[in-house]
Amino acid sequence: MTDANPIAYDQIDHVVLRARDIELMLAFYRDVMGCEVVRHNEPMGLYHLRAGSSMIDLVDMNGKLGPDGGAAPGLEGHNMDHFALRLKSFDAAALQAWFQQQSVDIGDEVQRFGAKGDGPSVYLSDPEGNRLELKGPSPVSS
Repeated sequence: MTDANPIAYDQIDHVVLRARDIELMLAFYRDVMGCEVVRHNEPMGLYHLRAGSSMIDLVDMNGKLGPDGGAAPGLEGHNMDHFALRLKSFDAAALQAWFQQQSVDIGDEVQRFGAKGDGPSVYLSDPEGNRLELKGPSPVSS
């Protein structure tokens, strides 16, 4: 028996979100957030979208996998508090302008700690109330 923890993290591989309105969620993550649909598993009601080097999976509540997680997400309960997507660069003004054009409200820039240290972040919600954090790069420490 070994005392060493065999887990060595690299990055978030994927996040799975269950969706009451799969078309609305798909349009949001594809068209507004710029994620690429790389696979659609129609029998399972599952879409796989690429977000940089990670994936966001959308599960249709009306599909085979949907009911496995219990009741649909709603105002009284969500899938999670939020998940963070690391951006390669961070321009708060450009992000504000983009999301305003998309009729999506985002918060003001804040500094938050993440996997690579402190850095700029903004928060927004998808059409079903799941909160996202868009996390900018951390400044290089000297």
